[in-house]
Parts: sequence; structure tokens; C-alpha cells
Amino acid sequence: MAPHAPRAVLWDMDGTLVDSGELHFRAWQEMLATLGRELDRRTFAATFGLRNDAVLRRLVDPNVSDADIVRLGTAKEDRYRALVRSQGVAPLPGARDWLARLAAAGWRQAIASSGPRANTEAIIAALELGDVFDAVIAAEDVIQGKPHPEPFLTAAARLSTAPARCVVVEDAPPGIESGRRAGMPTVGVLSTHPALDADVVVGALTDLADDAFERLVSA
Repeated sequence: MAPHAPRAVLWDMDGTLVDSGELHFRAWQEMLATLGRELDRRTFAATFGLRNDAVLRRLVDPNVSDADIVRLGTAKEDRYRALVRSQGVAPLPGARDWLARLAAAGWRQAIASSGPRANTEAIIAALELGDVFDAVIAAEDVIQGKPHPEPFLTAAARLSTAPARCVVVEDAPPGIESGRRAGMPTVGVLSTHPALDADVVVGALTDLADDAFERLVSA
């Protein structure tokens, strides 16, 4: 690998850059209530980070139809975006600082989210981060969601960066597994899960060492 080959950080969105878990939980609760179903926090936490088709197969019916996946997923995401607009969303501690520091150091950056593109765009607009990311990968851009490696491999390809030179930052086990299977070093942020099997694990982005990303791509 050339010494000046591009380097990139591939960010998950929900629970990694922004504190959106409560809004997603409420949106799922309200959508499922229309089906006469309840959702507790433990069950929600076990599905956080998965694409809607996988969530609906767990929460509604393993054999839920493609048409119902679209209908129910759309209803949930419409409600989520309404909550974002009405209540706002906050970046997690250290998020803005690391985005700015990495950009200043010449790192390429991308979002690789399991959510629909409209959700990602709503968050980026709400936080005024439109100039930060060189690529945005959403559910519509891939066939296989996390823990399959396709989301992060697609992001790396969009950035013209070798997988080994990309660092994945995630808060959920499916995302960490996705990054590992893509051949990328991983950073786990314990914002939504009590433990993560990542190369570097921190309680918050503010706990990352100043040279954490450099060390991961040099290992």
C-alpha cells in the first residue's frame, strides 16, 4: 500500500453520530400499535442497527410480504422523520469534533446507514453537516444490509479507498460484524449496547485517543 493512499472513516448514523434511538423507538412503538402489537425496549435494542425488512421479520412475521415491508416500513419512517422535525436530534458527544478533525487531516468520510436515504438526509440537514461527507450509503444503495459487508464495501468503493484503509465506527453488533467482514478495522461506541466486539471500544467518541484512527489503519 502506498504511504499516501487515501484513508477513510465510515460512520454509522443512528446511535453513533446522533442520539436518535428514542425517536426510532417511539416511531416503531406507534407503528406497531396500529397492528395491535407492543414493543419493549429490550426487543427494540436487539433490532437496532438492522434494516427495516429484517426488523419487520422479527417483530411482525418471519414471512411478512414484500408489500407489507414497504407499507409498514414507510409508515414507521414517516413517523420518525416527523419526530425529527418536531423535536430535533442531537449529535452524540465528540461527534462534531471528530468529523471536523478528520476532515482537516484529509480523511475521506462517508455515512453507511441501514436506514432509508430520506432519514439520513433529514439528520444531515438538521445538523447542518451537508459539506462533511464525501458519500452517503443508505438502505436503497445495497441489496444486503448489515451484518453483511455490502454497506461498508459500497461506501469504500464510492470513496475509492481500499477496505484496509477504512475505519468503521459503529454502535451495534450487526454493524461491527459488517465492518469486520468487509476487512476493515472497527471502533465500537457503547451508546446503545453494553458490549461490542470491536478492535477499539469506547464509551463515547470523546474517549478516543487522538491517534486512534491512524493506529488502526497502520496496524
